[in-house]
Amino acid sequence: MLRLSDFDYSLPKELIAQCPSQKRDESRLLVLRRDTGRMEHRIFRDMAEYLNPGDLLVLNDTKVLPARLWGRKETGGKVEVLLLGLQVAGNRYRVKDEYEALLKPARGCNIGSRIIFKDGELEARVSRIENGRRFLRFNCNGGLEKILDTLGEMPLPPYIKRKAADIDRDRYQTVYADKGGAVAAPTAGLHFTKEVLSGISEKGVGVEYVTLHVGYGTFRPVKSDDVRQHRMEKEYFEIKAGVLDKIKNRKGRIIVVGTTSCRVLETEEIASPASLARNDLSTRHCDAKLKQSYNGWTDLFIYPGYKFRMVDALLTNFHLPKTTLLMLVSAFCGRELLMKAYEEAIRERYRFYSYGDAMLIL
Repeated sequence: MLRLSDFDYSLPKELIAQCPSQKRDESRLLVLRRDTGRMEHRIFRDMAEYLNPGDLLVLNDTKVLPARLWGRKETGGKVEVLLLGLQVAGNRYRVKDEYEALLKPARGCNIGSRIIFKDGELEARVSRIENGRRFLRFNCNGGLEKILDTLGEMPLPPYIKRKAADIDRDRYQTVYADKGGAVAAPTAGLHFTKEVLSGISEKGVGVEYVTLHVGYGTFRPVKSDDVRQHRMEKEYFEIKAGVLDKIKNRKGRIIVVGTTSCRVLETEEIASPASLARNDLSTRHCDAKLKQSYNGWTDLFIYPGYKFRMVDALLTNFHLPKTTLLMLVSAFCGRELLMKAYEEAIRERYRFYSYGDAMLIL
């Protein structure tokens, strides 16, 4: 049995990064080699040295929306609202003009309750409640996403103990973010600059993009002592047929940036031998409007014992204890080796979590 306690470790609080590094590519990079266990300490802008011509680098181009709002109930009590899945095609969160939301505190926000934002510039009513989550209906005539650009805040994770600031509009977003829909950043990609990506391309490394809209489930704790009993929340993904062609015809390794990109490529309808052997996927995952793109929902949970079919190397940040993210990385390089790498990172005073440093696992 895989116990939750197997994925625990102790981290000094001061190593939890509260702000981004001064420059994206000045983050530190711990390079871990699975075959020998060797570790190297580098700077992120050195990453191209570890890539070879013919390799394929795969990044997640999801875009984080400023989906956190601060409002008040009619009774005057303050309430924090986090909107989920705003711009996802085939959106399971949306029913007509409703938006699924997490409210804090939720007590007192019953069906029919009105929430007022700013000085009445925006209002919402609780239209229904399912599984403890509220669904809100706004009075903005369908222009909510535009209003969020003015009133919304970037949804920083709970371990960052400050309110979102102007800098987060830029730095809690990758430089290649394109498709809106995430409530959390694919943090391994935060270190890239356009110059780093250009240098990688000039070396003869392919650079391709997939999309996985990171959902709130990324923060949901694992509560089962037997981690195999945990169930992931579904997250929406898209991948272009041309990217699949590049994967099938690659000459080198597949290096994925982040656990989200990894989960897209390892999802059954993408990674199965049958899918790779033919030029298209099952039509139930083909969106005609997207033409040469495929989309779907993935709830793939990767933990030790999983056999990777697509991924040869992984770039990732340092993750919280007892999380599905840590379990995925443990599956990729082995739990014991990963814990040794984390111990080394702590000794060397690396910065952890979303705004922290990175690790390249080869």
